[in-house]
Amino acid sequence: MYSLNVTLPSAVTSLAGRLARDLPTARARPRGEHTLVAKRLGEGDHSAYARLESRAREALRGHPAFEARITGVEQFETAATGPSPVVYLAVESPGLVALHERLCERFEPVEGVEGSDYVPHVTIARGGDAAAARRLTERAVDPVEWTVDSVTFYDAERGQSARTVSLPA
Repeated sequence: MYSLNVTLPSAVTSLAGRLARDLPTARARPRGEHTLVAKRLGEGDHSAYARLESRAREALRGHPAFEARITGVEQFETAATGPSPVVYLAVESPGLVALHERLCERFEPVEGVEGSDYVPHVTIARGGDAAAARRLTERAVDPVEWTVDSVTFYDAERGQSARTVSLPA
């Protein structure tokens, strides 16, 4: 699966890593693998990726940089896919939501997680003890604010970034 992801500052990934320590039975995201998905683009081989990237770049054209803010710790008690619960850093960003909506006009939204169901977030951990997850969502965290001035094409199958695009594109 290819996606377009927001570039995260180290303060966000460090916070996620620290919080994951309080969920010892959950599957935490390894260092360097935290993501904030703006939009899933589709699947396919390398030639499909080139077409997806071209379409996404066209959709990004002129989209401005925008602000994002971590507002707290929340959870999906039942995940759309994979182990539950999913504990995450909640992201507030009207600019990110606008970008997601713009991309949904060009790429079919993934049912249950995109379009009107889109919840901007950075996953901390999946599965594990539900009571520990609930306790973590009650913890206050200092907000982290940053300007999103780039997005990255990400290949989930290989677990690596392909290209980064500066905003405005």
